[in-house]
Amino acid sequence: MVKNTSINTLVVSSYNGDQHNASVAPLYQTTTFKQNSLTDMGEYDYTRSGNPTRTLLEQKLAKIMKAEKAYAVTSGMGCLDVITRLLGPGDEVIAGDDLYGGTHRLLTFMHKKGAIKLKHIDTTNTEVVKKTLTKNTKMIFLESPTNPLIKVVDLPAISKFIRANYPNCLIVFDNTMMTPLLISPLDYCDIQYESATKYLNGHHDIMAGVIAARDPKIIQDLYFVINATGCGLAPFDCWLLLRGLKTLSIRFERQQQNALKLAEWLEKIGFKVRFPGLKSHPQYALHKSFNKGFGAVLSFETGSIKQSEAICEGTAIFGVTVSFGCVNSLISMPCKMSHASIDAKTRAERALPEDLIRLCVGIEDIDDLVQDLEQSLVNSGAVKKVGNQLIRQYTSKL
Repeated sequence: MVKNTSINTLVVSSYNGDQHNASVAPLYQTTTFKQNSLTDMGEYDYTRSGNPTRTLLEQKLAKIMKAEKAYAVTSGMGCLDVITRLLGPGDEVIAGDDLYGGTHRLLTFMHKKGAIKLKHIDTTNTEVVKKTLTKNTKMIFLESPTNPLIKVVDLPAISKFIRANYPNCLIVFDNTMMTPLLISPLDYCDIQYESATKYLNGHHDIMAGVIAARDPKIIQDLYFVINATGCGLAPFDCWLLLRGLKTLSIRFERQQQNALKLAEWLEKIGFKVRFPGLKSHPQYALHKSFNKGFGAVLSFETGSIKQSEAICEGTAIFGVTVSFGCVNSLISMPCKMSHASIDAKTRAERALPEDLIRLCVGIEDIDDLVQDLEQSLVNSGAVKKVGNQLIRQYTSKL
């Protein structure tokens, strides 16, 4: 590999050291490996502890994540489970108040069981973060942009403050939204994780998660948990993820282009759109200051729960589906789907609009996506078409 190879090339590279020079990495679909003797143990003995296919994947992921080590596990939530096992009984933990519903569900469960002491705060307010941290805070969970309100966390500023004042607090960052293409979180945090089910694989045909770190002690502890619990990613899923990674750069480029065009189109009609690539976004400059792009997830409000439901169910190209990151475009209502596990009272306290629609934009032709969404907006009554002009129809939140 040439010196200073770009990430766009790294994701495509297929070097695998195969003895037959296979262009595609071989799949080692085996549980056990025969040993030379009782005392001469080879590199691999049992796939729970390690597998050549998983090793190839993890080596590639470590390169693109600029990590000393990356581990592939069974899902994004599997990553979170492994990471939280680094905590001790009653450790103080801080997490954002706008984050993936599954993350909220697991951390809240641990808090109620007394395993951790959890504080949910607005991590997009750096001053609130600074005031909430104490010498007892052992871990902080950050996402940016947040999901689904698409708010931006000042990761560089928070990281600088924590490392200067609370060096024993582990900074954990969920980078699923941005991928390693747009940011290298380990420049700011101790542990980076991503749901590889989403952009890294890109086809929604596997579930996978990736954890990356640079510190030797953290790396050792993460591996101990993964090996002990047996949550390492299965060989065939590793092989599929290796294949998916090859098109990550070109897929994500098209998805970002489509997302920006859709966001600008919806905003022009008159909807309140949440997307960091819009100059109207209050944290546009902040996001741009430490990210190379804006991602492909956006959300918008209609003013009516019923209209939002009709819009989601009225699309033909956009699939009504949880998750994001697929080559296919997806549409959902977070309060009814991905974030339904957060009770209505808490959603209201966090200003999560019940009518919010989330669009996870794929690689389809942008004109087809606009036409599909336009038709659904008109049929739902959210928009009226007069000639070639679309006129927003305002309604109450019913």
